Amino acid sequence: MERSTRWLISSIFLGFAATVGGASAQTPSVTVETEYLGTLELSLDAPQAVGPRLIINLPDGKIQGPKINGAIVAPSADWLNPMPDGSLHLDVRATIKTDDGEFIFVEYNGVIAGTEEVMDRFNKGDVLTSKDEYFISTPRFTTASKKYDWLNKVQAVAKMVTVQQKHLKYDLFILR
Repeated sequence: MERSTRWLISSIFLGFAATVGGASAQTPSVTVETEYLGTLELSLDAPQAVGPRLIINLPDGKIQGPKINGAIVAPSADWLNPMPDGSLHLDVRATIKTDDGEFIFVEYNGVIAGTEEVMDRFNKGDVLTSKDEYFISTPRFTTASKKYDWLNKVQAVAKMVTVQQKHLKYDLFILR
């Protein structure tokens, strides 16, 4: 094992041990910063029930940001998993074709949690916002493109801006 890898593993372990031991129990020793990546808008087809899951095809959409712009293309879908408590777990895989012809695979998991009243509003066609329900996901990107390979090295977080039966809008941020 290389020295730098051993140092990293030791540092992580020692930091975890100190936190578990209570040395950092009151104040986190690490701050998380975000960098705006872009806005992702998705069209949503009607859900198809397959066993306990709901499969929602994402027929199109777009991502627009300072360093990435493109369209969502097939294949792209969400395998939504309803939980016993009424929350929903996201399992999304989508393909982005950038405006300059590169392909980027994005996959993310996430959680949607809202009240029964909020779900009734959604089913009636109301537009919901992040004030109405918890709707967070964690996109990861994979690409062979040299121009966009920086996406292979970041973890993103996405927060729902608005959702309606046939449309979803997220703001995406890189975690630093």
